[in-house]
Amino acid sequence: MSLDSRRNFLRSIGAFALAPLSRTEPEMVLYNAGVLTMDPQQPRAQAVAISGGRFLAVGTNDEIRPLATARTRSVDLEGKTVVPGFIDAHCHVASSGRRHLREVDCDLRSIAEIQAALLKRASETPRGSWVLGFKYDDTKTAEGRRLTRQDLDAAAPDHPVFVEHRGGHTAYVNSLAIRIAEVDEKVPDPPGGKFDRDSSGRLTGGLRERATGPFRKAIPSRYTRDDCREGVKLISRMMTRTGVTSVHDAYGSPEDLRAYQDAREAGELGLRVYCLIGFMHIDRLISAGVRTGLGDEWVRVGPMKMTCDGSISERTARLSQPYIGRPDDYGILVMDEPELYRYGRQAHEAGWQIGIHANGDVAIDLVLRLYERLQRELPRRDPRFRIEHCTLINDSILGRMRALGVIPTPFSTYVYYHGEKMREYGAERLHSMFALRSFLDAGIRPTQASDYPPGPFEPMMALQSEVTRTDTKGNLWGPRQRITVEEAIRVGTLHGAYASFEENQKGSITEGKLADLVVLGRDPLAGSRQASPSTQ
Repeated sequence: MSLDSRRNFLRSIGAFALAPLSRTEPEMVLYNAGVLTMDPQQPRAQAVAISGGRFLAVGTNDEIRPLATARTRSVDLEGKTVVPGFIDAHCHVASSGRRHLREVDCDLRSIAEIQAALLKRASETPRGSWVLGFKYDDTKTAEGRRLTRQDLDAAAPDHPVFVEHRGGHTAYVNSLAIRIAEVDEKVPDPPGGKFDRDSSGRLTGGLRERATGPFRKAIPSRYTRDDCREGVKLISRMMTRTGVTSVHDAYGSPEDLRAYQDAREAGELGLRVYCLIGFMHIDRLISAGVRTGLGDEWVRVGPMKMTCDGSISERTARLSQPYIGRPDDYGILVMDEPELYRYGRQAHEAGWQIGIHANGDVAIDLVLRLYERLQRELPRRDPRFRIEHCTLINDSILGRMRALGVIPTPFSTYVYYHGEKMREYGAERLHSMFALRSFLDAGIRPTQASDYPPGPFEPMMALQSEVTRTDTKGNLWGPRQRITVEEAIRVGTLHGAYASFEENQKGSITEGKLADLVVLGRDPLAGSRQASPSTQ
């Protein structure tokens, strides 16, 4: 059984998801496998029996094969490796699915290619209507520079253009978009944002953080309910074929919850979803009595989500020391302490889990101060506070996180995929970034998190990045934070389940848990540190 067939496999057992586990006749038996269970009580096995969408039994071939009956589907895996289904604990699922359907994918290797793609879309779009792009990355283009309004004017002068960076925290617009958004050349930078300007003070078209606000408001709503469902269907297919079985949607809305439900009812939802809800939606959900945990094993309400600082891939994270080569640039704080406290207290008091985006050490300190204050004022047992990304840490941060039981969701594919950006942080600082080794040694449970679209979501790339700490060109970044392959699998499975209060339901191949699994071509624990995570 290959990764590509995993979605069909889930369908074959999904119909039994509500059947009683007490049934002793398995619908499926997988045998002759190397099963890496992630269950400390039984780390290895050869076979599993599945009934009612759950693991009925886990053990040796001799223990499991006799459970099969004439009605059981038995599959000889011929020595292939089985691991729990991977959990991507921070990715933008519903929104990226919609965007793949309707926007220009600007993940291209030159500005000329991006211009050509935008021009093509403009030729298919009524004059004066918006042309939207996403997944643009300045460091992936041959020119190695940021887009300008002149670049976008040349591509589509008669259409307002808005191209979002892959990281999601910056965007680039053309002159017509600037006019439509009613932003003039003397506009001041908003709190938590910045308009890029040239040496003469003229707007270049670059927008950072909350400076994108006037443009997002000017773009008319462009997705129907069917679009939203189709987007979920598309992204489900994209992610499940790589071995992802569960996701934590990192910035969802009530409309996204509806899209997941619509896709589920149509038989198109191949992922289990834990949906973080943006803070701007929290009032109406609290008023309706909704809080973290509402839902079932397929769609569940997750934490309230806020954003404290900027982006690692776009180099806007708020740091205590400046970026390399930019002595006056420390990054951006998007939300200040009073705003974080206002929404944080409201959610905490209403029984919500909280997840706050914080990349830089300054932002992480601010978030920890909030969590410490909330527990002093309104102590709760096991709130499982989350710090989304939690990229740049120090010993003080580690100690405070451990004391609070905070869960970090560091980028899992960034070192490998975004190596060219690491130079702006410096080799020494990289020893304290994406700090899986430090987290594990401190007794903290980090997760695997792609943040897709900012980072690729392939779990095998995550293992490559976390285990080797090398980028696509072989450069080594922060090797003291390397972890083992087995640790990386646990981070990507059981720890992800813990982050959503579901460690008793999934995350390991254990009798009674949901039968989410991935079949790999060979054992990722075999071979050298460099080769093993590349298993397909």
